[in-house]
Formats: sequence, structure tokens, C-alpha cells
Amino acid sequence: MKKFLLCLALGTVMVPVSARETLEGNKLFWDNWSVGIAGGVYTPLAHHAILGSMRPTTNITVAKQITPIYGLAVEGASIFAGTKMFGVHSSTAFDGLNLNLLHQINLSNLFGGFKENVRSTEWVAVFGWGWGHQYLSGSKDYNYATSKAGLNINFNIGKSKAWQINVKPAVVWNLEGDHYDVTFSQHNGVEYDINNAAAELTAGVTYKFKNANGSRGFKKAKLYDQGEVDALNAKVNDLRKQLTEKNKELDSSNQNAKKLQEQLNDLRNQKPQQVITKESKQEKTLESVVTFGQGKSTVDNSQLPNVERIATLLKNRPNARVIIKGYASPEGNADVNARLAQSRAEAVKNLLIKKYRISADRIQASGQGVGNMFSEPDWNRVSISTIEL
Repeated sequence: MKKFLLCLALGTVMVPVSARETLEGNKLFWDNWSVGIAGGVYTPLAHHAILGSMRPTTNITVAKQITPIYGLAVEGASIFAGTKMFGVHSSTAFDGLNLNLLHQINLSNLFGGFKENVRSTEWVAVFGWGWGHQYLSGSKDYNYATSKAGLNINFNIGKSKAWQINVKPAVVWNLEGDHYDVTFSQHNGVEYDINNAAAELTAGVTYKFKNANGSRGFKKAKLYDQGEVDALNAKVNDLRKQLTEKNKELDSSNQNAKKLQEQLNDLRNQKPQQVITKESKQEKTLESVVTFGQGKSTVDNSQLPNVERIATLLKNRPNARVIIKGYASPEGNADVNARLAQSRAEAVKNLLIKKYRISADRIQASGQGVGNMFSEPDWNRVSISTIEL
């Protein structure tokens, strides 16, 4: 028995450590208090007729639950007078008083785990020490050290589980023995002796006060700030949106790079440019060909030497004029090809005007639609500039 009680006492010290890290409901001093009242019977366990020596008892308990497993309670109990108390007549309305400080271990939470929704039935082991007083005839009243061990069976009722119905069997020891009743064993010191013990069986109700967290018990704590979590989620979503936009831009850049690479390959595969000189009896003419990419009307840097050749001749011959004719290859829509041919002629004209400062009235540009000057259809994507000397 001593080893069991020692282990139970050590357990009361070890249990409360971890629950505070994950639970809330024990704010400052005022949370998880309860008060209970009970009544029942009290009778010695040895040397007396159990039923013959049985007498009424009542108790009031004030308790604080420190963790879901561990709590402390102060209990005051009174034993009403009967025919005899341990063979001695009582001179008052009470045979005795007990005041105990009790450790409470919630076995349901200890072995079954904490549940935020309170169980309908809980089993709680109690153990502690206290002070006892016995009223006897004459001046024989005396005080003594007590110890109590028992089991509280609690039935939680109501929507908020504020009320409990309690059934509480227990054993109460007089640790110092009986100094006046020879039927008790005499001993020195403090001892847990069945000859100096009584059984107690009570039933009653307990009221649990409301906590700062709004409940009558513990709740699982949120170890984070919901506002901070929402802000972080919003930032994550914004970063995801930015990443999606960057991926779209990257895809677009990759597509443009692919097109530019295709154009570069086309230019590398083009045939050499031809410069055709025609002579007549009256005048000489010079033609320069500028090649364009498929569907393009922009003069590429590789074609600038052909345009510059025309500009140089016009600058050297102030009276010379140039006729620029744009062409398109046969594939595609005829209307589109016509507009593309005109744009190619205008592109060379604008380059002569803006880059080389050639007067616009010396330049004539027109689109000729689909060209057929060359045997390869792709070669007809050109503008041909003819200088009239």
C-alpha cells in the first residue's frame, strides 16, 4: 500500500507538465474551479459491526483542475453522531470532522487521452492527507493526522457539462491510531493500518464554473495568430500569381526567340543577291534587290547594303530618280499579298528618306502583288529598286 501511494503521489507531480503547451483553459488563477456537495455513510473497517457503527456523513469540496489529468481539492467532511463512535458515546451532534487536501488524477484522460468534448462519465482517483478531530465524552476530544484514498465516478450532464453527479467510495485512515479506544491497535508514529481506517460512500453534485475561454474545461490551443496566417496565405497566393505571370512572359520570350532563330536560318539559306545593269541607247539603269522574310515588310540589317547602294548612287547623281516595286511570294491570300507588296516598297522608300536623307519627290514606290521574276517562289519576296539615270 505504501509503495502504491508513493507512486500515485509522484504521478501527481509528473503529470501536469506537457498539457499547457497545447491546451488553453487555465488562465491565471480563476479558471477550472468547481464546488461540490455530497452525503452518504461512514463506518469503521475493523473491530466494529459495519452496519451497527454506520452513521451519516456530509462533505463539501472545492477543487481546481490544473491540467486535464491533474487537479487539487480541499474537502471538509462532518460525521454525524450515532449510538457510539468506535465504542464511545459522543457528547455532540457530530462524532468527528475531517479536513483533507486531495490530489485528483483523471484516469479517463490519463489512459484515454484528452477530449475537448467532455466525456459523459469520468473516473478520477483521489489521494491526500489532512486533519481530523473526534468528539468524545468529557474532555477526551482529540486531533489526529488523516489520509484519504478513493475513486470518484463523475457523470457530466447538461449541454455545457457544467454539472456533475458524483459517486465517491473512499477509505479514510487515522494515521495516529486511537488514544482512547482499546479496540484500536496501539502504535507509535504514522501508519496506514486497517484497524484505524473507515469506509466512506457518498454521492452528490458538483458545479463547474465558467472559464475565460468560454467553456467549463480545457480547449485545444491554437498556437498561432489567425491574422498572421491569413496574411501569409495572401502573400503566398500573390507570389504564385506573379510566378504564373513570369512563366507566361518566359513562354512568350521563348516563342519570339524561336521565330528569330527561324528567320536567321532563312537568311542564311538565301541565295546571293543580284544586281542587274541594263543599258539602252538613251540611258543606263541600275536595279537593286532587297529580300524580305515570309510575311515581313521590315528591312533586315543584312539587306541594308543593297539599300545603301541605291542611296549612294542617288546622292552622286542629283538628277537620278528611283522606282521601287514591291512583290510577294504566291502563297497566301491575294489581298494580303497585295498589301504586303505595297508595304515592302514603302519600307525601302521610307528608309531612303529617313536614314539617307533622299528627297521624297525623287522616289516612286508601288506594290506589284505576287512576283514571278525568280524560279523559286520564296525568292519573289522582294522589293526591286530601279534607278533612272
